[in-house]
Amino acid sequence: MTKRDYYEILSVSKTATSEEIKTSYRKLAMKHHPDKNPDDKVSEEKFKELAEAYEILSDPNKRQRYDQFGHQGVNGQGGFQDINDIFSHFGDIFGNFGGKGGGSIFDDFFGGGQRGGSRSQQNTGSDLKVTIKLTLEEIAEGIEKTIKVKKYKTCTKCEGSGAKAQSGHAKCTNCNGSGEIRQVTRSMFGQFVNVTMCNVCHGEGRIIKEKCSECHGEGRIKSESTIKINVPAGVEEGNYIPLRGQGNVGLRGGSAGNLLVFIEEEKHKDFIREGDDIYFDLEVSITDAIMGADVIVPTLNGKAKLTVEPGTQSGKLLRMKHKGIKSLNGYGRGDQIVRVNVHIPSKINSKEKEILKELSKSENFKPRASKAVKAEKEEKGFFKTVFS
Repeated sequence: MTKRDYYEILSVSKTATSEEIKTSYRKLAMKHHPDKNPDDKVSEEKFKELAEAYEILSDPNKRQRYDQFGHQGVNGQGGFQDINDIFSHFGDIFGNFGGKGGGSIFDDFFGGGQRGGSRSQQNTGSDLKVTIKLTLEEIAEGIEKTIKVKKYKTCTKCEGSGAKAQSGHAKCTNCNGSGEIRQVTRSMFGQFVNVTMCNVCHGEGRIIKEKCSECHGEGRIKSESTIKINVPAGVEEGNYIPLRGQGNVGLRGGSAGNLLVFIEEEKHKDFIREGDDIYFDLEVSITDAIMGADVIVPTLNGKAKLTVEPGTQSGKLLRMKHKGIKSLNGYGRGDQIVRVNVHIPSKINSKEKEILKELSKSENFKPRASKAVKAEKEEKGFFKTVFS
């Protein structure tokens, strides 16, 4: 059975932050919780599926493996046997839903927990996307690439605070330092509290007294960074490598986003790729195809000798073992498949024509009748015998 994409299961994008993944997981887990859906096998399976997806995506190392290699990259690292395993593993997430675990899962949703997040979370920087071109030779073995990226980095003059030296910050008087504005509405159904981000301090709870002259209060400046990327062997067009924390730094001490490095394959002059195998078209002369020959062919690692057996037909595929691309999962390597094409000259001289006329008289140079033709002749002979 084909597994669903973990990001799809948790209803988040592939660039989602860990906090977004956690929030979405808790929301969906509440919906399909076994205590809320007793004796509902469908909800129970979805609950297990959510737990498996969260176990992988909440772990930075497992998530990176999954992003690069898919389910194969985390094979055997996800999944739970039963509901108790899930509560044992994620007790701090589920809490006291229906009597299982410790604190209440509803706290963060209905006011019991601390609202908002840290300033670093609120001001998280944006992700960056870059594309690198790779040759088949680089893909076959894996390679370390160095790229230059223009991105926001922490201002060294104010150390990311956005404030001029010794001026510091002051508590926002609009929200009294909470970063939130609460509006209470009363109706016949009761009292409702609407919480919005403070439009003066933008959720930080403080304002800059005097802005840094270098970054103008942002706490970051744009500059060029040199980044090394380890590209594993076997990647394909459209794969991407997530580099956590290598994106833009957020405003005033905010954490950095991610850098997503997308792979683009350069078209090769000799080879066509099919998974981990590569195909090469070899043109041989009629005489080499008839009598056989040792020929030199290009490979991804230089050149190699290939034997064309006598009587090789045009279109025949010759396999060169382990001359292809290393598998992405680290096990095995593809082959190089050589497709033989027999060269037919378009022009011949009079001497060559005479030689070919002589050869055409030989039975070896006459095409053999196909099985269909033979069957037709045998069928006609049969009817002739019966009805004569």
